[in-house]
Amino acid sequence: MDKFTTLSGIAAPMPLVNIDTDMIIPKNFLKTIKRSGLGVNLFDEMRYNLDGSEKPDFVLNKPAYRNAEIIVAGENFGCGSSREHAPWALLDFGIRCVISTSYADIFYNNCFKNGILPIVLTKEQVDKLMEDAERGANARITVDLEAQTVSASDGTTFAFEVDPFKKHCMLNGLDDIGLTMEKSAAIDTFEAQYQAQNPWS
Repeated sequence: MDKFTTLSGIAAPMPLVNIDTDMIIPKNFLKTIKRSGLGVNLFDEMRYNLDGSEKPDFVLNKPAYRNAEIIVAGENFGCGSSREHAPWALLDFGIRCVISTSYADIFYNNCFKNGILPIVLTKEQVDKLMEDAERGANARITVDLEAQTVSASDGTTFAFEVDPFKKHCMLNGLDDIGLTMEKSAAIDTFEAQYQAQNPWS
């Protein structure tokens, strides 16, 4: 998992509320167990017509947002089923941060495990950033995980809360496997002692 320290990028405004995981990545794309390759189908039913052509009015199809790394979203983002493919698809597209007033719990935790920072701010703060995001590539939002701040293009800065353990994992690029490997020396010691005490095993 890539480390997350600071991010200054284009933010795509998605003011819809209750954007669920089936909207993020429809169920017909859940057959794969690979984390890569899902970005092209992110928001598939919102992005494409039935013939596969792009819907020009969808935000991520607009030239200003094709390289967006942040989504500023309406409340209750990531609700619905618990599919981990949702953060996989976001990450594969290039999204590293989502900013909203609230999230579904499972989606929220899955984001951290996959290198996406989900930030919770007040409605007033999200509205300010949404307005900023609507300016397109002319406005970049900056996220500083170490300082726990989000800054709009005009310098307005908001503080956000994050669990210290999740913050540690994000700053150091540690997923569940990475966390286990941090204890590799202790694991090796245990295995050596166990083998010595139980040579028949």
